[in-house]
Amino acid sequence: MGKKLGLIVNPVAGMGGTVGLKGTDGPELLDRAKALGAVPRSEDRAVVALAQLSRLGDALEILTYGGPMGEAATVAAGLSPTVVGNSASPVSTSADTMEAARTLAGSAVNLLMFAGGDGTARDVYDAIGTTVTCLGIPAGVKIQSAVYATSPAGAGKIAASFLARGSDRTRHAEVMDIDEDDYRREILSSRLYGYLEIPDAGDRLQSRKAASAPSEQSAQQAIAAEVIELMNDDCFYIVGPGTTCRTLMEQLKVDSSLLGVDLTRGRKLIGKDLSEHEILETIDRADCCLVLTPIGGQGFLLGRGNQQISPEVIRRVGRDKIMILATMGKIALLGGRPLLVDTGDAECDGYLSGYYRVVTGFREATVYRVVAGL
Repeated sequence: MGKKLGLIVNPVAGMGGTVGLKGTDGPELLDRAKALGAVPRSEDRAVVALAQLSRLGDALEILTYGGPMGEAATVAAGLSPTVVGNSASPVSTSADTMEAARTLAGSAVNLLMFAGGDGTARDVYDAIGTTVTCLGIPAGVKIQSAVYATSPAGAGKIAASFLARGSDRTRHAEVMDIDEDDYRREILSSRLYGYLEIPDAGDRLQSRKAASAPSEQSAQQAIAAEVIELMNDDCFYIVGPGTTCRTLMEQLKVDSSLLGVDLTRGRKLIGKDLSEHEILETIDRADCCLVLTPIGGQGFLLGRGNQQISPEVIRRVGRDKIMILATMGKIALLGGRPLLVDTGDAECDGYLSGYYRVVTGFREATVYRVVAGL
């Protein structure tokens, strides 16, 4: 008997990333993102996931919504979709996602796959709860929910395996709720919103974000002291988001952003909360260094909440000029799993893969592996 895959693509998910908007919830922010030059990315990421399903051939039927909500991605992946509905508005909304989820759940799909971010996961949960096994294709700016694969290709591999084997192990995974308005005001407040039923696929699934413990503060200060001592006055430093990087900026006594990407020249602030374009325009051909810290619990170094640091920025800086900061507590949370990158560019992810020196304290460092999202 053939299997049915339901597919929903949120066409606007992730558009705010490279332009520094930290999300596109609402028409006004979407218009602003477009005005700043943002381009859609969720369809391309859905295509990468769907490419992994081609081996199932005629044994798989893909049910989806018309146009950018899934049909276009399915056709682009060389597959033939069954269109079961269309968006009620020219630009798909939260209501469209929920309606699509209800329609696909009512069509007895074996797995419902959706491309988006935390907002998309919330919409799917609101529509169908745990009545259908679901899986997220990561395409948003901020993704703290544990219902997503670590990469689009990983999502496709999970889906192909789950559908080919028929009945398989599943588990509940957290859907996290983040207030985008607070996020843009440098306040990261998240709460558990609900659960979705997902395939139990081990390391191919991302963990929910773990907050830094208060006891980590002294270790972060020691890391900051080490980095400051190493800084060169003629070098540009692109400093990513996160509390460890924030501690560095506090020790430099500059007004920085917690959740954006900042730029210094030596120890002096040059720009705050910059977009991809602003970073590239400022650093031009100068010597520069990229300072990053992984997301606690998840281990993502690039591709989650810091899309301003695009493949073009990374290539401009160079792999050998990447400085990774992480406390030993954050390393321990990974349980031996590697750090992850998911830039949306497979060639760039491959370029970034390998072993890096990770600063863990003053005069302290370890060597840790970085790989493309599994």
